[in-house]
Formats: sequence, C-alpha cells, structure tokens
Amino acid sequence: MRKDELLGALPDSLRKELIDEFNKLVKSYRESRWEPSEMSGGKICEIVYSILDGFVNGRFPTHASKPANMVAACRSLESAPKTFEHTVRILIPRVLVALYDVRNNRGAGHVGGDVDPNHMDATFVINTTKWLMSELIRLFHSVSTDEAQSAVELITERETPMIWNVNGKKRVLKTSLSKSAQTLVLLHPTSVAKDEELFAWVEYSNFSVYKSKVLKPGHKQRLWEYDTSAGTVTLSALGVAEAEILLSAGI
Repeated sequence: MRKDELLGALPDSLRKELIDEFNKLVKSYRESRWEPSEMSGGKICEIVYSILDGFVNGRFPTHASKPANMVAACRSLESAPKTFEHTVRILIPRVLVALYDVRNNRGAGHVGGDVDPNHMDATFVINTTKWLMSELIRLFHSVSTDEAQSAVELITERETPMIWNVNGKKRVLKTSLSKSAQTLVLLHPTSVAKDEELFAWVEYSNFSVYKSKVLKPGHKQRLWEYDTSAGTVTLSALGVAEAEILLSAGI
C-alpha cells in the first residue's frame, strides 16, 4: 500500500481530518504535551465514530461531526446488522467510549477533571489511537493486522529540519553525512520509501552500487528492511533510534 492509497475509500476531506489529527496527536506526544495529546484523542474519537456511522449506514459524511451523546451513539452501533464485523459493531465503539472518557473526565480541556493530564493517560491515548488507525486500515483494505500496523507508519509524519524539500525532491542539508546516514535521515519522516527515490535523493552515482553498498548492508545491520522485489525500504526501530541521534546533532 502506498501512503496516498491508505483509507482511500473515505471522502478526501474526512480522510484528511483523520490523518491530520492523528499526526497532531503524535507531534504533541513527542513533545511531552499531554493535554493537547488527550484533546486530539477526543477529536479522533469523533472522526472515527463518524466513519463507522457512515460505513454502517452506507454513506460517509463529508466531514466528521460530534454526536450529542458519544456513549449512546456508540451503543447504537451495536444494533448494526451482523453482516458487519464484530470490531465495527462492538469492539471499536467500546474502545471509543473509553478513549473519549479520558478526554472528558481526566482533566483534558476542562477545569475540575478527576486527574490532571499526564504521561500515563497520554500514552494510553496514543497507543489506543494507533490501534484504531490499524483497525480502520485493516477493515478498508482487507489486510492482516501486521500489515495494518505497518501501514500506520506510512501516515505517521515526523518533523525533520535537516531535510530540505525542493521541487518534488528531498535533500539532506548536512552533506558531510555518509550516504548510509543520509538514507537513515531521509527515511525518518515517513519510515518507508522506494529504493529509486532514496537513490535519487542522496545523489549516489550508480543505482546498482547504491543498493549493494548502502541498502543491503543497512538491511543486514537491521537499520531497515529492504524488500528487493517491491523496491521498498522500511525503517526499523533501531533505524529510528540511529536517525534521531544523527538529527539531534543538528545541521
């Protein structure tokens, strides 16, 4: 799956709302801003409910809307025909109720909540939201759970100031980095890229040599997974950590 194909069954505006809010949540969490993280989790609940409601009723809304009563609205999905998956009727709606309750009753967005916004709650929010995103991708693309989880990384954006986007290309501004290090940095924002793109972006002299000298050694070191048949390079957790060390040094 390509990034631009993910959740393509949704109206463009609704898809954009979901992905934009998800990336806002990821950014807030990385910056240790717990209250905005939890607020984004609440908005994502409203968007996901709107998607499920549209799916069950056969017509997606153009934009998400907030139900008057989230608990009652989610419970109403349980009466959907049993031709819809259990996750559509029961599992996701019940998860939405729990996630929405964190936003409403744990201090996010309200004075006098039971608990001030905190790391523990924000971690629950982001992990639950990633599960929701995976389930939506699994539902609308008929892929396995593992494939859906991997696809979430495609829509997870990371800010990388060291990368310059120019005329549809990407360039690493710190030219002293090796081609392998530049490849790590280029993979960091989206986790997945085509081998031909990376070759062009690092301006290696020869594609075959780039694959043999950079991509395949990096694969062996587990910095990324290089699928030679598909031509895709997927950043590993180790690769993310190494890339962030490089990025922390600055330009």
